[in-house]
Amino acid sequence: MPVCDLDKRVPLGKKVLGLDVVVWWDKNENEWKVFDDRCPHRLAPLSEGRIDPSGRLQCVYHGWCFGGSGDCKLIPQAPLDGPPVHSFPKACVAVYPSTVQNGIVWIWPNTDPQYKDILTKKKPPYIPELDDPSFSFKMFNRDIPYGWVDHILQNLIIDSDLYLLRVEEDKLLEVGPSNYQKACFMPTKSDANVVAFRKWLKKYASGQVDWGTKFNGSLPPIPPREQLMDRYRSHVVNCRSCSSAYKGFNALQTSLRVFSVASVAIMVATKPGMISVAANITLATAAILCFVGSKWLSHFVYKNFHFHDYNHAFK
Repeated sequence: MPVCDLDKRVPLGKKVLGLDVVVWWDKNENEWKVFDDRCPHRLAPLSEGRIDPSGRLQCVYHGWCFGGSGDCKLIPQAPLDGPPVHSFPKACVAVYPSTVQNGIVWIWPNTDPQYKDILTKKKPPYIPELDDPSFSFKMFNRDIPYGWVDHILQNLIIDSDLYLLRVEEDKLLEVGPSNYQKACFMPTKSDANVVAFRKWLKKYASGQVDWGTKFNGSLPPIPPREQLMDRYRSHVVNCRSCSSAYKGFNALQTSLRVFSVASVAIMVATKPGMISVAANITLATAAILCFVGSKWLSHFVYKNFHFHDYNHAFK
């Protein structure tokens, strides 16, 4: 998640690789935190909660408050003179290791304590150690554009590769993640990114992410292309720039249609002779142009902000 699309005043829920997480700003430690998006009390989503005046993440259901380490700081229903039930381990929230790199919040999808230092003391998975000191991940070492136009252009490339990447992972599971280099022939420098990442993953996680009890060793069925490439749910709703552009285009589309209908209504309701022929022609032309413009804009919004299929044979 790009930091520029986050709001320090409110927690944000996000589904990452099938995991429901909540991202929130811990003002006491001045950093973004990523928790499991469920309160240990009654499993209510913490993303629906708030940041209290003390800078703690507060569950909106019954007011439980949590610090940046996932420890419960307050249970309003517990008597002050009673046992400190808020300090019990079961009152804590699972915390995902996270870090901010190049304006993006990254997480390691496992809450096991053994992974705590992976994103802090060790090299993050997206910047692995490389034998060639001149090599770098150019994709993550440059300033990432955040305008909606840039995102559309990027998504044209990303969407076309999603299906292929998913099929690749299915094939990889068949041969075993640790046998990646034996199953794949990658002799060129352009393969350096993939080779470096796979080496890192093999070193620290035996070739695949340790999902704990959330993964049984097989991937779920490949979703339909309409679902896999649905930009609106996967990107637009979580991107401030794209979301604003989406709302603006929809508002413009509605305005064009209203103006088109209003122009026709004026022409029909006006008695002969009340307005000139030139004015009538102008209104008719404006109505047609606005209607055509609204139809084109509708197609543009759907194509660029919703599902966009991609056929490599015609590109």
